[in-house]
Amino acid sequence: MVRKMSIPTSKTSLLLFLCQIISALDVPLDSKLLEELSQPPTITQQSPKDYIVDPRENIVIQCEAKGKPPPSFSWTRNGTHFDIDKDAQVTMKPNSGTLVINIMNGGKAEAYEGVYQCTARNERGAAISNNIVIRPSRSPLWTKEKLEPNHVREGDSLVLHCRPPVGLPPPIIFWMDNAFQRLPQSERVSQGLNGDLYFSNVQPEDTREDYICYARFNHTQTIQQKQPISVKVFSMDSLNDTIAANLSDTDIYGAKPVTERQPVLLTPTGSTSTKVELRGNVLLLECIAAGLPTPVIRWIKEGGELPANRTFFENFKKTLKIIDVSEADSGNYKCIARNTLGSVHHVISVTVKAAPYWITAPRNLVLSPGEDGTLICRANGNPKPSISWLANGVPIAIAPEDPSRKVDGDTIIFSHVQERSSAVYQCNASNEYGYLLANAFVNVLAEPPRILTPANKLYQVIADRPALLDCAYFGSPKPEIEWFKGVKGSILRGNEYVFHDNGTLEIPVAQKNNAGTYTCVARNELGKIQNEVHLEIKDPTMIIKQPEYKVIQRYGQVSFECIIKHDSTLLPTVTWLKDNDELPDDERFLVGKDNLTIMNVTDKDDGTYTCIVNTTLDSVSASAVLTVVARPNPPFDLELTGQLERSVDLSWIPGDENNSPITNFVIEYEDALHEPGVWHYQTEVPGTQTTVQLKLSPYVNYSFRVIAVNRIGRSQPSEPSEQYLTKSASPDENPANVQGIGSEPDNLVITWEPLKGFQSNGPGLQYKVSWRQKDVDDEWTSVIVANVSKYIVSGTPTFVPYEVKVQALNDLGYAPEPSEVIGHSGEDLPMVAPGNVQVHVINSTLAKVHWDPVPLKTVRGHLQGYKVYYWKVQSLSRRSRRHVEKNILTFRGNKTFGMLPGLEPYSSYKLNVRVVNGKGEGPASSDKVFKTPEGVPSSPSFLKITNPTLDSLTLEWGSPTHPNGVLTSYTLKFQPINNTHELGPLVEIRIPANESSLILKNLNYSTRYKFYFNAQTSVGSGSQITEEAVTIMDEAMASRQVDIATQGWFIGLMCAVALLILILLIVCFIRRNKGGKYPVKEKEDAHADPEIQPMKEDDGTFGEYRSLESDAEDHKPLKKGSRTPSDRTVKKEDSDDSLVDYGEGVNGQFNEDGSFIGQYSGKKEKEPAEGNESSEAPSPVNAMNSFV
Repeated sequence: MVRKMSIPTSKTSLLLFLCQIISALDVPLDSKLLEELSQPPTITQQSPKDYIVDPRENIVIQCEAKGKPPPSFSWTRNGTHFDIDKDAQVTMKPNSGTLVINIMNGGKAEAYEGVYQCTARNERGAAISNNIVIRPSRSPLWTKEKLEPNHVREGDSLVLHCRPPVGLPPPIIFWMDNAFQRLPQSERVSQGLNGDLYFSNVQPEDTREDYICYARFNHTQTIQQKQPISVKVFSMDSLNDTIAANLSDTDIYGAKPVTERQPVLLTPTGSTSTKVELRGNVLLLECIAAGLPTPVIRWIKEGGELPANRTFFENFKKTLKIIDVSEADSGNYKCIARNTLGSVHHVISVTVKAAPYWITAPRNLVLSPGEDGTLICRANGNPKPSISWLANGVPIAIAPEDPSRKVDGDTIIFSHVQERSSAVYQCNASNEYGYLLANAFVNVLAEPPRILTPANKLYQVIADRPALLDCAYFGSPKPEIEWFKGVKGSILRGNEYVFHDNGTLEIPVAQKNNAGTYTCVARNELGKIQNEVHLEIKDPTMIIKQPEYKVIQRYGQVSFECIIKHDSTLLPTVTWLKDNDELPDDERFLVGKDNLTIMNVTDKDDGTYTCIVNTTLDSVSASAVLTVVARPNPPFDLELTGQLERSVDLSWIPGDENNSPITNFVIEYEDALHEPGVWHYQTEVPGTQTTVQLKLSPYVNYSFRVIAVNRIGRSQPSEPSEQYLTKSASPDENPANVQGIGSEPDNLVITWEPLKGFQSNGPGLQYKVSWRQKDVDDEWTSVIVANVSKYIVSGTPTFVPYEVKVQALNDLGYAPEPSEVIGHSGEDLPMVAPGNVQVHVINSTLAKVHWDPVPLKTVRGHLQGYKVYYWKVQSLSRRSRRHVEKNILTFRGNKTFGMLPGLEPYSSYKLNVRVVNGKGEGPASSDKVFKTPEGVPSSPSFLKITNPTLDSLTLEWGSPTHPNGVLTSYTLKFQPINNTHELGPLVEIRIPANESSLILKNLNYSTRYKFYFNAQTSVGSGSQITEEAVTIMDEAMASRQVDIATQGWFIGLMCAVALLILILLIVCFIRRNKGGKYPVKEKEDAHADPEIQPMKEDDGTFGEYRSLESDAEDHKPLKKGSRTPSDRTVKKEDSDDSLVDYGEGVNGQFNEDGSFIGQYSGKKEKEPAEGNESSEAPSPVNAMNSFV
């Protein structure tokens, strides 16, 4: 058995309300649609409920309404029909319900006072306006009255009453004097809410005769004034004897002097009062008290807190103001007036009532035939308002019946409505404080579907963003909406799409494949309609190179990049902002295609720069911060505190660090007494410190300045501090660098560094110079000299030690006892020469010399060393003299031997030795003669090859420049070189030393030969010199070749061969530049001396080119392509001899005083160079011969 469920009435109303939300039609705000649909009237504009008008101007009572068809208008006045046609002063605006009552042409505003209501009506219903109460404003004059002067005793309270005339609306009250100046108000004198002027206690300065109360009526723009009020304040101290005698029996004469009084409330009176205020209004509570001293007012709410953000105190806290009050603000508010003698309080009980206010106002309802709906009217207030309904302006109880309508308190329920159910319903909510009136229509429509979105509308969307395709529609009953893609596509369903109630199709994440044509279909029981829209998907705009954080120094240049990528069909615009605002209008800002450059950056350029890229579809942005740094601003406000004799505290305020933290402060000082204008470094402190204790010296007039330092640099110095002169004192220190050095054999020159000005510690700086001979029992000899730096003691023995000291003193005393230094009187030249000079010849270029030291007493000064003078007398090989050039070597200290480098072989030398002190050289020892042995000769000076024939060559040569001994012979080696650069057998010939030329015979014709030539002494062979030469061709062959060379075919062939060789050379050059490596074994075999050709390594690889010296020594590789010098001289090799024990100079490499500065080097000639290194190019004849 099926159980039936009963639904309570309240639940039925809720269910119907939900049905209304589900089924009621929303009419789109489409102007064309609204023009076509029928609609009941709606009031759109009306005058306020309480309408106070200016009686001098025309009265305009507004009533505007809309509807389809346009509504007609009618009015009621005081509840009865107002026939405007019968009153010539009243007209209604065309196509409007607004009334214009002509007052300016003879009408009187008072005649049109009353309650007006407008009705707008068409075939679908009637809407009504609020009850509009029309009242003309009033600004009456003050009634005339006789005002007596106010005589008040000093310290008493006083109230000046205003009592303005009753106006409409109430006037604004203020007090002024005859000069139209507002009277000053304070905690003692203030104006109350009722307009009266209250004095908590009067003072003599309150005496005046022009206290005037003004009432301003804003509606009529008029001001009325009360007659002036006079106030006379009497002081007991100022009463003269006459007034005292005349008023002897009065209270004033018998009164005591002004005394203090406890607070007494002037308003409100009593201990309690009540106040009623309406919800939403401003609550004003007032307490004004009398008393001396003037009381102070304080407000509290009993049992709670004053509402935050809505509570204000006015009129010197005498008025409590709470805005936008609500029922929660009801309660007891206590004001407390207090002075030094006591307090008084008053409690105001506040009750907040409420005129009706909406909880749910009825809303227009559009239904289809047969649908259900509800109108709900809910309001609240205090007391709770009553709800009444009207239909088309008529109480619903007496309105025509409608079977689809049912009234249930604040709700009207509609069931199965028909087109005739259309009407305008009014809800009235009222209580004793006011009423609310709302119009809401029920419009029953039967309409086929309409699509309001334009046909073929194009939507462009950025990829990966939502795409919303509109299908705005209307129909009654409400149509169903379906979407299709493409012309013949299937209906769209699934999670890929979102279908909104307003017909919009949403693609949450649009992709390229979502592009295309979409069809929207709307259908209801009255018809069907469809519309096509198009969707394009665009690539997103991106910033692929964003601006980056920059730190730039002031006056520098900075650039921000903003490189973008965008859809090719969209036109982007790039905008730069600074701190979310436009860039400054400054030519220093240069906006490029993808960057922003700021020239000559200043501090005001510091901030955030944003690059914004906009297209018609999207916008992207990126920001970067620019920090402008600079040297810090100088410190300021330098202050000296804690001044003592030897210290002072310095403090300062740092300047702006300009975005770069201050790392340290440098403190400098100026001594205005001794060095005015010169600043000296004092100390420095960390950047976090702004005070320092400075150590001071006596007798200095100090000024200080501070320099701030950051990573960018140093600031300008601060302004100098105030000057501080320290007291004088005896010197703290003695001169430094005291020395005693004689300048002559019979004196002692004592020198020192004088104290600086601030070191003197006082005026009258002098020096006490003391000396005595060391190791002799003598007393100190002292002399006081002025502020100088030396003193000369005469008549001293030659070069004896002295003890010396210098002490500073000034007018206040001596410095501490100085330390002693050892000096010597002046030096003289040494007296004796070194003895027992011996020479040991080590080799042909090096000798060692020995000598005995001289006695120290004979040196007569500081022993600096020994000098060896040596010179070449003659060469033993040439027996010829030349200009004698002496060489000098100096050996420091007490040395007794030394090496003589750089000697020439086979030569005769002389030398002597001298001792040296600070004065100069002593006498020379006797000359010592020694000879150097023979050595190997240098290479021959030249080698020439002349007179080539078919089988002979003539060789000529020059003897070695340095034979270094007696030449014994020459050695000639030669060998042929074929066209492939291969070397033939080596031939050696020994030649007597007295020969200078040689004819070589029996040679091969047209053959290149390489020659190696050197000289010998008894010691060995010298360096060799190389040369190449070619014998000439056979005459017959040459003739035949000449004949061939005249033939055309041969000339062409030669040209082709030359072109081929040129191409090969270019290819080789390119490969060489690319770093290619080539076998070099054959070239080495073809060009090197056969006796020193490099051997193949064990692994069979070829060796690199090497110099002969490196092959003989450390096998260091030479650079490829190195050449023998063009003059065929051979490079000399450095000697490996050690410089240990050598002196300080050699011949040809000496400084001005003869000290040795060079390096001893032997001479060694190279072996024969590689054959392909020759500087002589093959001759054309040889080339031709090679070809044949």
